[in-house]
Amino acid sequence: MSSSKPDDHWLVRPKTIKTLWWVFSVVLALIVLAQAVIYVKGYFGVDGWFGFGAVYGFVSCLAMVLVAKALGYVLKRPEDYYSGQDNANSDQAGSDKVDTDEAGTDSRSTDKNRNANDIGAGSDGGSHV
Repeated sequence: MSSSKPDDHWLVRPKTIKTLWWVFSVVLALIVLAQAVIYVKGYFGVDGWFGFGAVYGFVSCLAMVLVAKALGYVLKRPEDYYSGQDNANSDQAGSDKVDTDEAGTDSRSTDKNRNANDIGAGSDGGSHV
């Protein structure tokens, strides 16, 4: 019996992953070895070296991973980054409350609607078309 469940997707099965690694490794090796048969003209000197594209791609990918990892350390915040400030600043928390009118609606939205409706209205309150 196999260790995978019947509902596993074919790409997550260990046998498939191992097979894909072998297939992609062989394809990449063949591409690099094809440079021995196919002439590659270098424009900057070093880019004409054997296997330069593979080495350059690997080093570039490695650099991107390392930069992303360093960026993650710079941008990382503690788990309670947002929730930790609620209790500490209880005096300032009240200043974020929204003013409501007698009906309980947000007075800021009615002011915006009122101002939006007044645009284009003349001094007599009627619209001029």
